Amino acid sequence: MIESLDDSDVHPLLACYLERRDELVRYFRVRLRSEEAAQDLVQDIYLKITPPPVAPIDNPAAYLYRLGSNLMLDRIKTQRRAGQRDAQWRGASGPSATDWETADEPRADDALAARQRLAQIVAVVNDLPPAVQEAFRLHKLEGLNHAETAAAMGVSRSSVEKYIMTSLKRILAKVGR
Repeated sequence: MIESLDDSDVHPLLACYLERRDELVRYFRVRLRSEEAAQDLVQDIYLKITPPPVAPIDNPAAYLYRLGSNLMLDRIKTQRRAGQRDAQWRGASGPSATDWETADEPRADDALAARQRLAQIVAVVNDLPPAVQEAFRLHKLEGLNHAETAAAMGVSRSSVEKYIMTSLKRILAKVGR
């Protein structure tokens, strides 16, 4: 599109932007450590230079990099201020039931309940006939599909389906959902 235009039709700053867009993205990707943030910043540069300034710019490339650096610093300051404001608000309002902060670990009672449920399931599986146990292990724990489980066990696919149904029915009956 731009190639069909005469060079005199394109402002030197816009021409420089179009030539160096990929370089600008690479430059800011390293500084921001994010492809998306760099793309957004380079787009913001374009928005700032459109329409181009009336006053001539001696070094358009330097102007673009300086503009991008200023925009990047403004964005970082804004994020920092927002983080501080949010931290102050959380501190002033005190803990509440609506806090969305999460722990890396599940609550102790949830972890205990999950362990107990797992122990019940393991006990049920251990009481299954050996072929049913093997089909359950291969399919549910090792991730094989029914055909692969059948091949590994040397039985028909319908046998594997019956084994899996038997194991699931027994687990549901003894442990529940």
